[in-house]
Amino acid sequence: MAHTFLLEIGLEEIPAHVVTPSVEQLVTKVKNFLKEERLEFEAVKAYSTPRRLAVKVLGLADKQADIKEEAKGPAKKIALDADGNWTKAAQGFVRGQGMTTDDIFFKEIKGVEYVHVEKFIAGKQAAEILPKLKEVAMSLKFPTMMRWGSNDFEYVRPIKWLVALLDQEVVPFAILDVKTDRLSQGHRFLGKPVSFASADDYPEALVKEMVIADAAERKNMIRNQIATLAKENDWVVDVDEDLLEEVNNLVEYPTVFAGKFADKYLEVPDVVLITSMKDNQRYFYVRNQAGKLLPFFIAVRNGNKAYLENVVAGNEKVLTARLEDAKFFYQEDQKQTIAQYVERLKTVMFHDKIGTIYQKMQRVQLLAANLGQKLGFTEEQLADLKRAAMIYKFDLVTGMVGEFSELQGIMGEIYARMQGEKETVAKAMSEEYMPTSAEGKLPASPVGALLSIADKLDSIYAFFAAGMIPSGSNDPYALRRQALGIVRIALDQNWNLAVTDLSQAIKAAYKADASLFEKIVPTDSQAEMESFILDRLHQVLAADKYSHDTLDTVVAVKANSFVTSQKAAAVLTKHRADADFKETIEALTRVVRLAKKAPDFAADAKVDASLFENESEVALQAAVAQVKEQFSADVAADYELLRKLRQPISTYFDQTMVMAKDEAIKNNRLLQLSQLADLTTIFGQLDKLNVK
Repeated sequence: MAHTFLLEIGLEEIPAHVVTPSVEQLVTKVKNFLKEERLEFEAVKAYSTPRRLAVKVLGLADKQADIKEEAKGPAKKIALDADGNWTKAAQGFVRGQGMTTDDIFFKEIKGVEYVHVEKFIAGKQAAEILPKLKEVAMSLKFPTMMRWGSNDFEYVRPIKWLVALLDQEVVPFAILDVKTDRLSQGHRFLGKPVSFASADDYPEALVKEMVIADAAERKNMIRNQIATLAKENDWVVDVDEDLLEEVNNLVEYPTVFAGKFADKYLEVPDVVLITSMKDNQRYFYVRNQAGKLLPFFIAVRNGNKAYLENVVAGNEKVLTARLEDAKFFYQEDQKQTIAQYVERLKTVMFHDKIGTIYQKMQRVQLLAANLGQKLGFTEEQLADLKRAAMIYKFDLVTGMVGEFSELQGIMGEIYARMQGEKETVAKAMSEEYMPTSAEGKLPASPVGALLSIADKLDSIYAFFAAGMIPSGSNDPYALRRQALGIVRIALDQNWNLAVTDLSQAIKAAYKADASLFEKIVPTDSQAEMESFILDRLHQVLAADKYSHDTLDTVVAVKANSFVTSQKAAAVLTKHRADADFKETIEALTRVVRLAKKAPDFAADAKVDASLFENESEVALQAAVAQVKEQFSADVAADYELLRKLRQPISTYFDQTMVMAKDEAIKNNRLLQLSQLADLTTIFGQLDKLNVK
C-alpha cells in the first residue's frame, strides 16, 4: 500500500533569497534519507513560503525493502582446525553477523573455499523510520544562522511549529521544545491555525487560510495578475525573473496592484527611476508600447484586495520620497564639474594601507597606457583611454551614487555624456565595473575593456603588495572575481595578453612614478599575483571540460597569453585521439626534460654544426630550422609542424648520447634541444601532459 508523508517546518519569516535554495536542500536531503533507509517512493514535492519549508512524499512504501544477502567470511582452512572444529575466527564471524555456526556453508571463489552465511534482514515499517527525519530537518544549512532563547542550536530563523504526518497519523519527534503535530498556521494576518486530518490535505487546506504553499502556483498568480494589469492599461512590463523570484518569496498570498508617481520625476534618468522601483522597493516598472518609461509601477501585496487603496497610497508615498531624493541629487550633481569631483577624490581613501582613490586612478592611467601600447591601440584609442582613466571614479563622490551606490559607473556615464565627454570615454565609465559577477556581462568597447582590466589589475596588485592576499574562502575585496574578470575580458577581446605583461605594466608604472606606490612598493608578491590570476584562467578553461593534465599543461607558461593557452587546450584535446599523439608528445616531452638540464645560454647563442658527430643531429637541426621558419601564432598549425618532428627526434635519440663526456659537444646538444623545447612552450609545459 502506498502512503503520503508530510513534513512542514514552520518558521519566523525567512529572508527571500534563502527560501528557494533551502527548500531545494530539504528535498534533496529527504530523498537521500529515504534511499539510504531503503524506503521506496514515487516523488517528493516541495512547498515553500516565507514562513514554511515543506515536503510531501508521494507513493511511500509501507516498509523498508527486505535484505537477503550472502556474507563472506574466512577461508575454510582458517575456519576449521585440524580436528574439524570451528575456530575462533569462524565463531567470531558468525557472531558478528548475528548468526550461529549452524548457518555456515562453504563457497568456492577462485579455487579457494570460504565460509559464507545467508542473511535475511526484514525491513522496518515506515512509521519506525520516519522519526529519524528530525536529523534531516536539523541538518539544513543556511547562509545566515541564528540562535534563540538559551539554545545552542542554530537555524535560519526560530522554529515555531512542526507538522509530520504519515497519512492520518502524526510521526512523533521534537526539535528543541517544538513537537510534531498536525497543526499548522495560516496567513499571519488573514488566516487562522490549520489542522490537517491527513497528509493528503496539504496544501489545499492552507488555501482556505490565505496561504498558497506551492511556490510555482504563487509565481504564476503574480505573473498572470501582472499580465492582466498590463493588458487593461496597454502597458509593457518587464517581468524580471530574479525580481519575480524574490517577490514570490516575500508573500504567502499574492495580490498585484498598480501605483503611480508624478510626471515630474520622469526628468530623472530612467536607470535611476528603475533602480528606485526595482532594487529599492521591489516594484516592476512600466513602459508604453514605444518603450518609454511611464509614471506607474506594479507591486505585490502579501494579502487579498481588502483595503487595497490604502496599500497603494502607502507604497506611492514611500516611492515618492525615494524619487524626490533622486531628483534632488540629480539636480545638485549637475552643479559641479567632473574636474571638481576628481579633485575631491584626493581626500577619499581607497584603503588606508594603499592610498586614495585619486592615487589609484593615476596608477591606472599608467597601467592602461602601457597595456594599450602593448596591444597596439591607435593614438585615438590611447587618448580616449587616458581621458577615461583620469576621471572614471568621479561619480563616487556625487550625491546620486552616495544615495544609490548600485549606480556607480552608470551615473558616471550619464554625467560624463552630459558634460560633453566623448561617447567612447563616457561608455568606459560604466564598462569599467564589468563584469559585476563571475558570469556577468563583459565590456564591449576596447577602451572600456582595457580600463576595466587596468583597474582590476591595480586592485589585485595593491592588495597583494599590502599583504592582504585571499586565503581559503576569505576574499573580502573580491579579488578572485576581479582576476576572473581580467581573464574573461582578455579572452573575449581576443587580446594577446599574458600575466607577465601585467607584471611588466606594474613595473613600468612604478618606474614612471614611484610616489604613487608609496605604500605598495613592488615586491615578490607579483609572482603570487601571477599564479593567482593563472588560477582563474585554469577555472575558466575548466568550464570547457578539458582534462586536468591539459589544464595544468597550458597554464604553466606565464609568458603565454590567455588566448594562446585557451587555443592550446583546444588543440591538444582535439588531437588526443590521433594514432600518433602519444608518440608525438612523448618525443617532445623527452626533449623538454633534457633541455631543463641545459646551462643558461645567451639569447643569441647558436648551435655549432661543426660539433655534430652523426647525421641525426644534422637532420634534426634542419627539421627544426624549417619548423622555425613556418612557426606562427596559429596554435593549430604549429602543432602540425611539431608533429613532423617526431621521427627526427626519435632517430636523434637512437643515435645520439646527449650527455656526452666532451663538455663542448654536450652543451651544443643541449642548446640544440633547448631551442626545440622553446618552440613547444606555445602549448605550455608539455611534460605535465599525461599520455600513458
